[in-house]
Amino acid sequence: MSVPSFRRSDGPPSHTPLGPGGEFDRIRTIWRRMGEQATPAGDDCAIVTLGSERLAVSTDIVLEGTHFRPGWMSPAEIGWRAAAAALSDLAAIAAEPLGLLVSLGVSPEWPEEHVADVMEGIGEAGRAVGAMVWGGDLVRSEQLVVDVVVVGRADAPVLRSGAQAGDGLWVTGSLGAPAAALRAWLGGHEPDASARQRFAHPHPRIAEAKWLRDQGARAMIDISDGLVGDAGHLAAASAVAVAIDSERVPLHAAADSPDSALVSGEEYELLVALPEGADPDPTVFQDTFGIPLTRIGRVAAGAGVEVLKNGLPAPLPTGYVQF
Repeated sequence: MSVPSFRRSDGPPSHTPLGPGGEFDRIRTIWRRMGEQATPAGDDCAIVTLGSERLAVSTDIVLEGTHFRPGWMSPAEIGWRAAAAALSDLAAIAAEPLGLLVSLGVSPEWPEEHVADVMEGIGEAGRAVGAMVWGGDLVRSEQLVVDVVVVGRADAPVLRSGAQAGDGLWVTGSLGAPAAALRAWLGGHEPDASARQRFAHPHPRIAEAKWLRDQGARAMIDISDGLVGDAGHLAAASAVAVAIDSERVPLHAAADSPDSALVSGEEYELLVALPEGADPDPTVFQDTFGIPLTRIGRVAAGAGVEVLKNGLPAPLPTGYVQF
């Protein structure tokens, strides 16, 4: 969860609105209880001003039994995935990664080399985007817990609250592979290799975010709660409506169905609102980053998310519910 660097002087913190859902109802309850003790929250990173420097800070936790089960990934893959999830929050606002802090909870029965493997995976994910591991904490736990704090430089952050009616809605990459991998594991068999790779080795879109910012991106969010869910957060934050054309959503080859791509979580791709006249070149993007950039819908006046099939409104698909 994130916080911009401003506070209203005439009352309690003005939090960025979140979309619907049980998890976010709990967050709203926390905000009410915290009152003025909590700075304005609701974006992908906290933005903290220190002198002339603006820093972006975020945290993400990975818990055995909730985010993965034993045997799904190697310890190094667990570390990479945990770091990538946190670093993706920096990508969501086009921040430059600087460093990571890691808290590990591990069983005393876990071999020392496995603990080192987790940290090696975290270090590799950081190295891939130019960030160092600055330190952390190690505690005893019956289940594996990996909590990663990331810090970046936010010279020109792109928040989720900037979308305007008339903007185009774009997405990086292709969607649906993490859901396919999860469905395979829960069904008792090994996933397709490409789906497994997308689940275990996601790439935070740091460079892609900077490119999109330079193209005039008004709002961004990373896709961790599924395309429909995160479109809801962007719509709520920007006080607009979002329409997604389901036929345009780019499907990963391993995706089970178009609907699964709409709700597949932990994709760590970017959902972006760009002005109508921006017209980023998908071919240049593909040639530069090796993944597609696809226009999937539009931003309009109003509220909420609408999914269109054959040009007509369709029921919103449902995905994983955390609470």
